[in-house]
Order: sequence, then structure tokens, then C-alpha cells
Amino acid sequence: MLRQPAVAGRFYPADAVALRLVIGRCLSPGGAPAPFRRRAIACVVPHAGYIYSGGVAGAVYAALELPARSILLGPRHYPRGEDLAILSEGAWQTPLGEAPIDAPLAAALRRACPLLREDGVAHRSEHALEVQLPFLQHLVPGFKFVPVALGRVRLPELEALGQAVATVVQAQADPVLVVASSDFNHYESDEITRRKDGLAMDRILALDPPGLHETVAREEISMCGYAAATAMLFAARALGAKKAELIRYATSGDVSGDRSQVVGYGGIVIS
Repeated sequence: MLRQPAVAGRFYPADAVALRLVIGRCLSPGGAPAPFRRRAIACVVPHAGYIYSGGVAGAVYAALELPARSILLGPRHYPRGEDLAILSEGAWQTPLGEAPIDAPLAAALRRACPLLREDGVAHRSEHALEVQLPFLQHLVPGFKFVPVALGRVRLPELEALGQAVATVVQAQADPVLVVASSDFNHYESDEITRRKDGLAMDRILALDPPGLHETVAREEISMCGYAAATAMLFAARALGAKKAELIRYATSGDVSGDRSQVVGYGGIVIS
């Protein structure tokens, strides 16, 4: 199955040349030299239009020594499809070509986590994982991935998924990066959003998945990918993560100038 892009031309350029130029600016704003690249177990990256969140995502990807394979966890924004939806075969089309699904890795994850369901419906219109692919294609020739979209999933199920991800990653001869795609608080003032996002990011930086899950609910933080980030943290802890580092934070107000209703974007590396 070849999944066609859902948001090319809206969230990022549909033309390959223009897209690579935009990605280059996101990775190296103002032509700044590339930062020291480090190995990581996992990361958190945003998924809004590149004009708003591309600089945050680019700062994370530019900081990493990226492996050829990744497991991408993200939210299911639309109420269609399974709550734990995986695609195990085929490829996703982007303006930069086809990004193939790592079928053996996907099959191993399905075996390790029977909660996962093969489902193209949950992925068909979803942008959270799609917008990561051009960055990874640009930086890693031959890149392969496993896509997982999460709807309403309880904490024990997120822990089970995270443990399964860790088991599968540990069994690989080559490194696999776990990517959690999430924006942070939505459509409140810049001041409120920064306060709420700080609370959520504190739990991620503390490598505390139950704490993140609880904080998002208690503080009413509209972090769309909290489930993905929670599962990722469970996986990262099982893989021996020792620290998390905030690479960049911004809100949409930094671009639009409108501070009355913003979305928060945080880029975090876990190693």
C-alpha cells in the first residue's frame, strides 16, 4: 500500500525543491553551523505547519545522530480508526519520494504488543507523523519507519506499548530512534500556554510517564500527543534513559505575533 500525503502543500511545500529549502532553513536558521550531533534513545518533536513549528522540529533533528530506522508514535487527531493503530507494510509518499515502512520491525512490534491493530483509516488523514518524514528523508537516505497512531488510550495500555517498543528496540542489531510527535497546549494565551507547557515538559524532563499523564489531565493541558509522549517515556526508561534535554521551545505567537491564542511547541531529546 502506498499512502498518499494528506497535508503536502498545506503544512509543508508540495514541491521537492522548495521543501528541501524550507527544511534546510529549519535545520540551520540563518545559516548557523550545525550543532554537535548526539546519539539519543528518543525525542519529542512538534507537528504543526513548518512555518510555525519547523524551527523546533529542525533543532531536534539537527542535534541528533539519526539512525536509519525509527518508530514514530503520534496522536490520532480525528475520531476514525483504531485507538492503537499500526501500519506494517507499504510506504508513505512525500514530495521527497517514498518512505518505506520497516515491515520486519513492524511485525516484531505487533508480536510484542498484541493491543496494536492494523488500520489504515487512523493514518489516512493524520498529519502528526507525516510531517516528520521529509525531515528524516532529507537527513537519512534509505530511512525506514514504523507508524503508530494513538487515540484514547489508558495509562496501562500506554505502558504496555512502551515496554513492547523497548523490547523490540533492544532486540535489534542496529539502533532505532523512538519519536513522539506532539504539540503542547492549544488556543490559550501565550502566558497560560507557557505555564501549562512548562508543567508538562517538567514531567518529560524528569522521565516520568505517569506524572506526565496525570499532569496533562489535572491541569487541563491540551497536549494532543500526550499519549505518544507517555508511551515513549515508558520505552525510554526501559531502554536505560538517564536524562532528557529541552532543545527548543516556542509558541505560534512567536511567528504570528498574536499572543491571545497560541499553540506550544517543545523539542526534547532523551538519552
